[in-house]
Amino acid sequence: MSVNNGDIRKVKTDLRNGFKTKRTDMPEKVKISMDSEIQSRFLTLRQYIYCKTVFTYVSKDIEVDTLAIIRAAWANGKRVAVPKCVTETREMNFFYIKDMSDLEEGAFGVLEPIENKCEKVTDFSKGLCIVPGLSFDAEGYRLGYGKGYYDRFLSKFQGDTVGLCYSNCIKWKLPHGYYDKPVDLIVTDRYIRRTGKK
Repeated sequence: MSVNNGDIRKVKTDLRNGFKTKRTDMPEKVKISMDSEIQSRFLTLRQYIYCKTVFTYVSKDIEVDTLAIIRAAWANGKRVAVPKCVTETREMNFFYIKDMSDLEEGAFGVLEPIENKCEKVTDFSKGLCIVPGLSFDAEGYRLGYGKGYYDRFLSKFQGDTVGLCYSNCIKWKLPHGYYDKPVDLIVTDRYIRRTGKK
């Protein structure tokens, strides 16, 4: 569903509000169960098993929980890199973290790496990146939070990308712009979908 820039902002804003409400209203037990199903499926991915570095956001309350995935990646001997937002440029720098104590509250109330404790990532040619989104569609296009941080990052990232999403937040088609980049894989509480972009 490719639409012009004048219309796409309004459509995306309405969709964001709807999915935020759906996630906020989700009973805690349901969310925990769905998070567990998504995490289990993610850990079976060939792209995860063979990667050396997992690039991931640190989840907020309405997002699919990534904390268990971070701990599993450490247990599996992988490096974990998380982003720190540069609000002036709307770009992100990624840093390797070795422990949850390497994190502090940063932009938008998200846990971010403490720069002087962590090594900055310089190689983005490989690895698996977990991309946040309120919704994804069948082609792998996502509905983000509207800040543009991940759009800028994904335009340069050369590794594999995966979206984690609740099955009730998946749409068949989402509006997207010319420069939007779909993820390679979608993992929900019910299935894994390869978008066929790679």
